[in-house]
Amino acid sequence: MKNFLESCFVKEVSEITNNMYRQGWDERNGGNISYLIDEEYVREYFPKDVFLRDIELGFTADESLKNKYFLVTGTGKYFKNVIKDPESNLGLVKIDNNGHVAHLLWGYKDGGKMTSEFPAHLMSHAARLKLNPKNRVVMHTHPTYTICMGACLPTDDVIFTRKLWKSNTEAVVVFPEGIGVLPCMICGTNEIGEATAKKMEEYRLVSWTNHGIYGVGETIDEAFGLIETVEKTAQIYMISLGHVVNEIPDEVILGLAKLWNVKIKPGVIDE
Repeated sequence: MKNFLESCFVKEVSEITNNMYRQGWDERNGGNISYLIDEEYVREYFPKDVFLRDIELGFTADESLKNKYFLVTGTGKYFKNVIKDPESNLGLVKIDNNGHVAHLLWGYKDGGKMTSEFPAHLMSHAARLKLNPKNRVVMHTHPTYTICMGACLPTDDVIFTRKLWKSNTEAVVVFPEGIGVLPCMICGTNEIGEATAKKMEEYRLVSWTNHGIYGVGETIDEAFGLIETVEKTAQIYMISLGHVVNEIPDEVILGLAKLWNVKIKPGVIDE
C-alpha cells in the first residue's frame, strides 16, 4: 500500500503553502487550502475507509459534496510548517452521508482539525462544481497589495475589475470574467461562506475587503496563478496610484480579449 505522506497531493500542498508563506501572503496561521481528491486516487493509498475520528463541520454540506474526499490545511496551523510536518498540519477527510461530519482518514496527528473556514471552502467547491465538474482547489490567502487595493476602492466588482484590467495587460487574459468583491465581514462564519459561494457562481476570484482573497481552479497551479496575477497587478496599481500617465486603453483590453479568444465580463469596458 502506498504511503499518503509521499503522495503527489501532499507534496503539492506542502510546496505551495511554503511558496505562499515566502511570498509574505500568509503570516502566522493565515491562509487555508482545500483540495478535492477523487476516490480512485484515494484508493491507491487507502484501499478501504478506516477513520481515525470524526470532526463536526458546523453546517450541512451540499449534496454534491457528500462522500467526497478533501485534503485540508488545519486550523491554527502555520503555512511555513506544512512542508516540515505535513501530517500535523494537513488532514485528509471524507464528508459523511448526511453532510454534517468529516471523517478523518489521515493527518492532524497532533489532535487538530480542519481550518475554521472549511465551511466557506465547501460552499465554494459546491458552487464551482456546478459550473466546472473539474474544479478541485479552493485557496485562501492574504496578499498584501490586494488587501491595500481593497482598502482604497469601493466594494464594487466592476470598479475593482476595471482598475486591475487597466493596470496590467495580463489581467484581462488571466481572469476575463473579472473579480468579485465582498465588504468587510466576520471571517470563519457561514455567512461569509455563503456570500463567497454566491460570488463564485460568476467568478473564480473573490476579494474579501480588509482580509484577503479566494481563488479556485482545476489544479493548485491554476488557483495560485489567478491569485498571483491579481496580487502582481494590485502591486502595480498601488505603487503607481496617483501617478499614472499610461493607463491601458480600452481598445487594447478589447484587442487582448479578441486575440486570446476570451469572453470578458460585460459592463467593465465600453465596447
